[in-house]
Amino acid sequence: MNWDDIQAFHMVLREGSLSAGARALGLAQPTVRHRIEALERELDTALFTRSPTGLAPTDAALMLANYAESMVHAADAFRRTASGAAGGIEGIVRISASEVIAIEVLPPLIARLRSAYPRLVIALSPSNRNEDVLRREADVAVRMSPPAQDGLVARRIGSIAIGLHAQRDYLDRIGWPVTLDEVVEAGLIGLEHDDAVLKAMRAAGSPLADARTIFRCDNHLAHLAAIRAGVGYGLCQVQLASRDRTLVRLYPDAVHFDLETWIVTHEDLRKVPRIRAVMDALAAGLSAYIATRGVAL
Repeated sequence: MNWDDIQAFHMVLREGSLSAGARALGLAQPTVRHRIEALERELDTALFTRSPTGLAPTDAALMLANYAESMVHAADAFRRTASGAAGGIEGIVRISASEVIAIEVLPPLIARLRSAYPRLVIALSPSNRNEDVLRREADVAVRMSPPAQDGLVARRIGSIAIGLHAQRDYLDRIGWPVTLDEVVEAGLIGLEHDDAVLKAMRAAGSPLADARTIFRCDNHLAHLAAIRAGVGYGLCQVQLASRDRTLVRLYPDAVHFDLETWIVTHEDLRKVPRIRAVMDALAAGLSAYIATRGVAL
């Protein structure tokens, strides 16, 4: 069975169409189609059927999907592991982190890491999904909770503070609040679905848990952008808001939540020099980030 054929099958299944799968692989569409046809002949079963919206996976394809995904992740991990010399800090390290951490916090840390180790290549995955370190989807992960699975090692970095913020121009326009009830009445920038912070607010009995939402989005980067743009009051990382002079933290004694921060890797990787170097750099950088505080009203 040809590995390239399996990879083509996985990518078309993941991307949802032949053309999208071909783009993801950097190949011509006919090449990908031929590879899938070759795999179907090898397996003696149909994997896709044509529909008005494109290719639709058959039951056989859906049953094989998880196995193909595992093979792709294993091949990627194999490539990353083989990319570095046994004793050198070089090669590829894949880091997984939430969108906000990956895009707003990690780039300066990665820049310093690359300056120290020029032969190191970082593959960054901004995702709010907990990528499976056990399956080697990522070599190192920044997570907001300790791992529950055996086979993983974790280093606790500290707590990232979450607070209530608003843009100064927004406050000047609508009037600075005298009480927290005024914030509840004005409404919040919020999420469409429950998340850890909202659950924490409800558990703490915070009045903000019952505030109406004036803007909703489950993308945390869009959420942060809305606060910065002056759409309304919103919750965001205190350390991140402290970098923006236009943002003000409100009622820090009444509105404060903590997100535990951990750096996680597979136990088989913790002694690999490049993995250890990345974990040490992330630990130092994130510890410094956590130590910052914003301006409070």
